[in-house]
Amino acid sequence: MTSIDVQDLTKEYGSTRAVDRLTFHVAPGRVTGFLGPNGAGKSTTMRLVLGLDRPTSGTATIGGRPYATLDEPLRHVGALLDAQAAHGARTARDHLRVLAASNRLPERRADEVLEEAGLASVARRRVRTYSLGMRQRLGVAAALLGDPPVVLLDEPSNGLDPEGIIWIRELMRRLAREGRTVLVSSHLMNETASFADHLVVLGRGRLLADMPMREFIDARVQPRVRVRTTEGAALRELLARHGYDAVEGADERWIVHHARVDDIGRLISGTGVPILELAAEEGTLEQAYLDLTATEAEFAAKTPKTSNQPQEA
Repeated sequence: MTSIDVQDLTKEYGSTRAVDRLTFHVAPGRVTGFLGPNGAGKSTTMRLVLGLDRPTSGTATIGGRPYATLDEPLRHVGALLDAQAAHGARTARDHLRVLAASNRLPERRADEVLEEAGLASVARRRVRTYSLGMRQRLGVAAALLGDPPVVLLDEPSNGLDPEGIIWIRELMRRLAREGRTVLVSSHLMNETASFADHLVVLGRGRLLADMPMREFIDARVQPRVRVRTTEGAALRELLARHGYDAVEGADERWIVHHARVDDIGRLISGTGVPILELAAEEGTLEQAYLDLTATEAEFAAKTPKTSNQPQEA
């Protein structure tokens, strides 16, 4: 089994500590989302894992070995850090053929990954004519060239259209199902929630969280239940007797905080209170992430105050 292991990793640039004694493990068979505000150290960490920077102290290994010691590294690790890395004067096919030759990979792999990335029809066009989304697909194709057991992707959805976002999401899931180690850095919380099984969260170079995604959300966002009834007063009285706080909303809906659907359903059953809707309001990754990182962002704008004045149509 091949994993990514970061142990007590530190990187300093002059007086700035970009990565601060960081330790985490990225296991095979799942997609690990790599999250954190701008300046949290995600890109620096990925560069250290890939041997593009030297750590001040600590280690980053892939399958127990530093990246720099890997022979024909594309066979072991595929990475997308910069979609603009391909030479603009080359065709996409030639770009991949050069990479394949440098790692003694068969030339046919270039055509196979171009097909997989949806670029076969434009493979002989020069890269400088590509849109950002096309360059992103080419970067992913390059990462897959050596059929590696470990894949690192930095903002892979950047520039992709809706079809492309669905494609990259399904690709990451498939790679994990095949037993590969997949580490994905992203700022898009809703998108990360759609593919990640596990989360590693950084703030100012330090580890803030390392746990399954559902545990991460449940630990920071309390569950709520939404109930719709024509007998709101009776519902509120019933819930209050059992220690639940219910807040009235629009359209005869009530929100019950710190509650589960099963508990509220059993409580209401047989009381005669008519129920038109009973549903869980699960916490979101975005809510949990913002709660955790509220004080960790290097750059943050003030949240605008909501105006009480009516808005023009």
